[in-house]
Amino acid sequence: MKFTQVAADTFSKLQLNAGVLLTEFNPANPALDREKIFGATGGGVSFTAAPEYVDFGEDIDNVPANTKELKKLDSVTATMSGTFKAADTALAKTLIGAADIDASTGKVTPRVDLLDDDFIDVWWVGDYSDVNTDGGTGSNQAAGFLAIHLINALSTGGFSIQSNNKGKGDFAFEFTGHFSLENIELVPYELYIKAGTPSA
Repeated sequence: MKFTQVAADTFSKLQLNAGVLLTEFNPANPALDREKIFGATGGGVSFTAAPEYVDFGEDIDNVPANTKELKKLDSVTATMSGTFKAADTALAKTLIGAADIDASTGKVTPRVDLLDDDFIDVWWVGDYSDVNTDGGTGSNQAAGFLAIHLINALSTGGFSIQSNNKGKGDFAFEFTGHFSLENIELVPYELYIKAGTPSA
């Protein structure tokens, strides 16, 4: 079978396992700080960046639809969704979107107005490539990673819990990245794909 083949480097370009949600990550120094893990997830995490285009030629005579010179990017909707399997007051506040915590009582109170600090950074980072562990002391082996940075993220899925008989509760989530007037051209997500570096 001549064409029932895969590229020779396929197995060095695979994203592996469910990855982890983080509040902070530095791609230039890709260490994992477990204190920055957002929460335990179940069923993986889904990310979608959907562009929206405007066709300025659609109402002009003799111009075919989808003429590339008249197509303009209008916006990008970037969302990250999944299910948390564990929650605390900080995560509940984040999922509600606009809320405040009373640490003395454990009460999380929703509010009607959005504040700037309700918008957060959300990172999803997963193992990538056939080199996916760091080497030991003295080794220059570095693990590969695939990272998605959702910028100015706000919970747009709201707060929900689905309890399960003889099982754990599910906290579904959806975060949406947002543009900012401070830099209107900054698309609200970034993508990093870094292959692992094998030991010399």
